[in-house]
Amino acid sequence: MMSNYLGSRTTVIDCNAHKSIIAIIALAVIGPCMFILQPAYVQGLVEYMNFSEEQGGLITSVEMFGIAATAIGVNFVLNHINWRTLTVACLTISTICNFLSVGVDDAGSLMILRFLVGLGSGGLISITFTMMGLTERADRNLGLIVSCVLTYGAFGLLVMPTVYHLVGVEGLLVFFGVFNASGFLFVANLPCSNQAPVEAIRTDLSYPWSTRLVALAGVLAYNIAIGIVWVYMFLVGLEAGIGEQSVANALTVSQFLGIAGAMIAVIFEVRFGRLLPLMVGILGGALGIGMILGTPGILMYSLGICIFNFLWNVTVPYMLAAMAGFDASGQMVTISVALQMLGYAVGPALAASLLGVGGYLFINSIAIGLFVLAAVMLIPGLRAQSRRTPLVVSDPYFGRP
Repeated sequence: MMSNYLGSRTTVIDCNAHKSIIAIIALAVIGPCMFILQPAYVQGLVEYMNFSEEQGGLITSVEMFGIAATAIGVNFVLNHINWRTLTVACLTISTICNFLSVGVDDAGSLMILRFLVGLGSGGLISITFTMMGLTERADRNLGLIVSCVLTYGAFGLLVMPTVYHLVGVEGLLVFFGVFNASGFLFVANLPCSNQAPVEAIRTDLSYPWSTRLVALAGVLAYNIAIGIVWVYMFLVGLEAGIGEQSVANALTVSQFLGIAGAMIAVIFEVRFGRLLPLMVGILGGALGIGMILGTPGILMYSLGICIFNFLWNVTVPYMLAAMAGFDASGQMVTISVALQMLGYAVGPALAASLLGVGGYLFINSIAIGLFVLAAVMLIPGLRAQSRRTPLVVSDPYFGRP
């Protein structure tokens, strides 16, 4: 029975089948189930469990470091291990440690448990994106993942104040545990290894490493800025005197706009190239954060975070596609996803350490500077790509054009 459930690396599964795609999407939502609710989770740690704002930021930051660590490490074992076995291991770690987190009121102990949760979550994120990249309609299916994650986040942020009033942070952690445990229901429909041909649009491989490294530095700078901004988004609204439910409602609307943003790349693809969408997305996102500096009213706060969330989700698919354009091996994308997770980990830690220096105004100003720096760093590589003609290359193992 267990052998059928886990299969083996030679087990043939059509990853394009509806049941496989549904299973991959479900696990892709489970993986970042805390991160997408991070602003409200930090607010719960501070308001309902009496952690300081710095402790709340650090607790979520160490979880992101766990995610980043596994996102990096999984890439070295994917070609040597049964993917279902890896998924079960990740689900087991995250499920157990979510339940063990319930009722823990010591910051150090909670950080250890959340780091372990992050290790499991990072594996799920990496393996689901890898699996979905093997499907025939990868662009559409990856768009579905982002849309489903954001939909989960939108409804989660909407009901979070009610959840806290009814069951507290402990109830939320129990939900995380149950949600992760539900992932075991989908494992049997996953592929066990890379058995599918991959056809992609690729560009010339002769980009100098200096160009690639600068672009990767831009990816890291952008995602550190995201980590700084996102972790305290809820508390920024509360400090400005906006009501808890009003902040939750604004974040919910911004999440739905994020879904629309994620669909921009799917609908328009490269019709306007990549440079223009990325510059609008990054610099426009900086403008959105500029609107919530100081003590914004409800209208300015809502407008700012809606602009930010919409353009954040416009930026991500174009940024990953741009990294894919640097080589045909997928190495740049793999590194970029790892840097994305690393940025989400470093950002909250940096924000927590600097919060006492100048408050939310100071850390959000730093984020704006990082957005601008990221845009500058990405321009040389994007211009180099725009001067080259994409080539359709055949898969070396299956010989398909």
